[in-house]
Amino acid sequence: MTQSRRGLSPLREWAIRRRATQRALRRLVRRAARLVTTRPGHRVHLLQGGAELFPAMVEAMDGAQREVRLETYIFWQDDAARLIVDALVRAAERGVSVSLLADGVGTPQLPAVWASRLSVAGVRWRLYKPGGPWLRWLSLLRPSRWRRLHRKLCLIDGEIAFCGGINILDDRMDPNHGPLEAPRFDFAVRVQGPLVSVAREAMMQIWRRWQPEDWLRDERGHRHLTRRLESGAKATAQRATSAPRPVEAPGSARAALLLRDNLLHRRHIEHAYRRAIRAAREEIIIANAYFLPGRKLRQALIEAARRGVRVRLLLQGRYEYFMQYHAVRTVYGSLLAAGVEIHEYSASFLHAKVAVIDATCRQPGVTPWATVGSSNLDPLSLLLAREANVVVEDAAFATELRERLLEAMRSGGRGVVTDDFARRPWRQRFLDRLALGAVRVALFLLGQKY
Repeated sequence: MTQSRRGLSPLREWAIRRRATQRALRRLVRRAARLVTTRPGHRVHLLQGGAELFPAMVEAMDGAQREVRLETYIFWQDDAARLIVDALVRAAERGVSVSLLADGVGTPQLPAVWASRLSVAGVRWRLYKPGGPWLRWLSLLRPSRWRRLHRKLCLIDGEIAFCGGINILDDRMDPNHGPLEAPRFDFAVRVQGPLVSVAREAMMQIWRRWQPEDWLRDERGHRHLTRRLESGAKATAQRATSAPRPVEAPGSARAALLLRDNLLHRRHIEHAYRRAIRAAREEIIIANAYFLPGRKLRQALIEAARRGVRVRLLLQGRYEYFMQYHAVRTVYGSLLAAGVEIHEYSASFLHAKVAVIDATCRQPGVTPWATVGSSNLDPLSLLLAREANVVVEDAAFATELRERLLEAMRSGGRGVVTDDFARRPWRQRFLDRLALGAVRVALFLLGQKY
């Protein structure tokens, strides 16, 4: 057998390098895990829909002095997006560093007029994993291409961050279904405090790696992975020390930014949900657009309901996509049987990805918990998409979010009755199972199971 320069067989040398790579990855994962702990000193403001978010973003952009960074899945061609384009251009024209990154599937292209305006003004804009329609169809054969930039983040001067589920899209317009008679139901937050620096670093990293190729891969393959991981960790530490320090916010809320990617943060959002659900004492309210929880998350909800916690789910009541609409109904039975209350929102499209736990609980040792972000609770979101959620531990914030969710249940929701659901037609049952089968096939192609 051929030996390497160090006198080792190729197989032995490969094993040594593999172990070194695994150790480097474990070190980076441990560092990343420390970021999910909430820290004090945040001011967090809840924003409902683009009607509240876009004016707040424009105001912050108009006050920017150093940098504006924006990430989104959909940057649509409507009046709401035009307001953001105008604000980005104004910031760039007065010398602010401005960057825009939109997903190449959610945003196949920017209007030529807007693209020209942005470029002339000095805005750096990119599409993440772009491609024409035929490339998007071919990408179905490459599961790695299913990984999308789904998070919605905006950063101003390293001092203010916006995070949530709201795309740059008018509340009363749906790209696939046209005008809506009522605004889309969604949330975002405006944050000041320590987590802003974490958001800035995450946005800088993805900007440097916006190309379709995975950043860990080069033509020399696995043998340089360890070196690149270690150099990347050193560069991250150096940038963290040199990054603009966020202005100390007078707020007292504890908060953290949870990221989901395919290397260091694969399950942080899911784990945060499960920890909060297991710790719940009185009440759990979750509003989620695409809800198909895995076994562990589903079991955590069932166990919470069985130990006396009131669990209420606000889910999509309108038909948007086949898999999303039908697959979720395959989990209704076990949840309803355990006492979970399910409400379907039909006043408009539900796009929220939020939760609030024990907002009004005053038992000793109980901290109200809430999250607002971009992550759905379905396998493809939790396994593939780049997501961002803000977790907030603050009674006032949790109470406000709870009241808005309860109002949505009262005004636009319909409770699912266990007996009626059990008697649904055979055609409905067949379509539900068919959709779940399609999800399982997709996960099988990814090497996962549901």
